[in-house]
Amino acid sequence: PWLRLRELKKAMPKTPLQMLLRGQNLLGYRHYADDVVERFVERAVKNGMDVFRVFDAMNDPRNMKAALQAVRSHGAHAQGTLSYTTSPAHTLQTWLDLTEQLLETGVDSIAIKDMSGILTPMAAFELVSEIKKRYDVRLHLHCHATTGMAEMALLKAIEAGVDGVDTAISSMSATYGHPATEALVATLAGTEHDTGLDILKLENIAAYFREVRKKYHAFEGQLKGYDSRILVAQVPGGMLTNLESQLKQQNAADKLDQVLAEIPRVREDLGFIPLVTPTSQIVGTQAVLNVLTGERYKTIAKETAGILKGEYGHPPVPVNAALQARVLEGGAPVTCRPADLLKPELAELEADVRRQAQEKGIQLAGNAIDDVLTVALFPQIGLKFLENRHNPAAFEPLPQAEAAQPVTKAEKPAASGIYTVEVEGKAFVVKVSDGGDISQLTAAAPAASSAPATAPAGAGTPVTAPLAGNIWKVIATEGQTVAEGDVLLILEAMKMETEIRAAQAGTVRGIAVKSGDAVSVGDTLMTLA
Repeated sequence: PWLRLRELKKAMPKTPLQMLLRGQNLLGYRHYADDVVERFVERAVKNGMDVFRVFDAMNDPRNMKAALQAVRSHGAHAQGTLSYTTSPAHTLQTWLDLTEQLLETGVDSIAIKDMSGILTPMAAFELVSEIKKRYDVRLHLHCHATTGMAEMALLKAIEAGVDGVDTAISSMSATYGHPATEALVATLAGTEHDTGLDILKLENIAAYFREVRKKYHAFEGQLKGYDSRILVAQVPGGMLTNLESQLKQQNAADKLDQVLAEIPRVREDLGFIPLVTPTSQIVGTQAVLNVLTGERYKTIAKETAGILKGEYGHPPVPVNAALQARVLEGGAPVTCRPADLLKPELAELEADVRRQAQEKGIQLAGNAIDDVLTVALFPQIGLKFLENRHNPAAFEPLPQAEAAQPVTKAEKPAASGIYTVEVEGKAFVVKVSDGGDISQLTAAAPAASSAPATAPAGAGTPVTAPLAGNIWKVIATEGQTVAEGDVLLILEAMKMETEIRAAQAGTVRGIAVKSGDAVSVGDTLMTLA
């Protein structure tokens, strides 16, 4: 990742490069100590980053302060962010207050981040107008095109005096992304807001990325136009593609509508928090858990518990009191800036990475701190990346654009027989007759699991995997006596850590998994006798 940044800067030395920075979360899913925040920003600037759009998933300005100050201290552009959302708790005054708090912290500009595409054109006009009327600050607007309102919102914001808007070249625009650059350039041509950009040159760029996009076709989501469900669910574009992918991995692609309906309920339970990384992932994963387990909060993800405990900062309104009491287990919630509870951790992280590198024979980069930060921010894959970065065979091959094949008449009819095919995550048995006609289509039986079989009757109560994923850590030991609610193991699924707890008191028997094992939904992990 650091090499890529340096290469981009080398290719575009005059073009300011911008990144999203999740405040105290940096690029990860937890809060990092201030010394890690400071060093990451320093290294990002040294490697070529110019503009840092700093946001916090809770819109808690305390969580943005250290990052914004670090950016400015290293001479880069610090852009504070309003992560736009709507709820009974959010009013125009909410955004004006947050703007003022960011200005007091010290920023070079402010961005309104409409990650879900729910900013209506009229709301955009009002919000931009009121901020520009009150504060002398450069203001940007970032809208996703998912709901179909983004182009109108950008235009009304421009009329209201916004200083910059985010767009994407046409061949990479719309659906989960941003409005097309060329469309806005054409819209503003000949007006007082004329961009001066050359449509013909933009078309050359679009043609280039049209070919690039073909290489990544396999990773695109299912959305072909607009999705009005997002007006209620408030799911950001990136989160929507993640949900589709995650549900497919769980063999539950047909549950998307149920999950989208559950997301607003989970969001309300967590204090009407905005849905932006990492809270979008946390709320989405908890909604999936609630749907797949058939019982709301039967399993609470570690990160969901963290929000309820106050470990991520202040939500807009108080969280669900019963859920909070359940996860606190008699303790007190965090009320200070969460990072104030963290000791400096950079020295320990660096020592740990150097030790593991020596043990595994890994050659660290010339600026070893870059590798330390890679492992710190991506603990589940960072070290594995360092082990294999000089081994091309360890990585997926580069995607190739699929060339269109001419349709030709088959030399001979398709062979008759019975086949199993998968369509949108569901398996079907297809009977093909001579000549290729499909004469029968039925749902296939679920595939047999390669995981340990369910414990036989009388052998105890099996503890099964609620999700497909990887075993992160086995906590219980063979023969251990556990009480109801004790954590038995931690499952990593959908980028989140989910604690698997004992549904009853008992003795642990027949532990069938170890750290790193892949499991499917329903696999027996251990038994409680």
